Amino acid sequence: MEGMELASFQIIGAVGGARSKITEALQLARQRKFTEAYRKIDEANHYLSEGHKNHVSLIQKEANGHKIPMSMLFIHAEDQFMTTYLLRDIAYEMVALWKEIN
Repeated sequence: MEGMELASFQIIGAVGGARSKITEALQLARQRKFTEAYRKIDEANHYLSEGHKNHVSLIQKEANGHKIPMSMLFIHAEDQFMTTYLLRDIAYEMVALWKEIN
């Protein structure tokens, strides 16, 4: 595996790890374990950072004149990347809200 296929799977793998940590964070927050919940979101950020590196690398290549081929796999990777970032932002707000309520 190489090129765009590899980059796509690297992004998907990274955001999959992040999504799992975010889910764990939300479950912990519901149990009123807010410190642990924020730690899980921090762990998710590590995974998102890895996905972001791959994402930015592709943007830089395209900006330097390299053609970036589109595929359903790459579109899926980008979709997962963006929605996981959004989920992370919503998780921060939900944990804060549960903390405030409790």
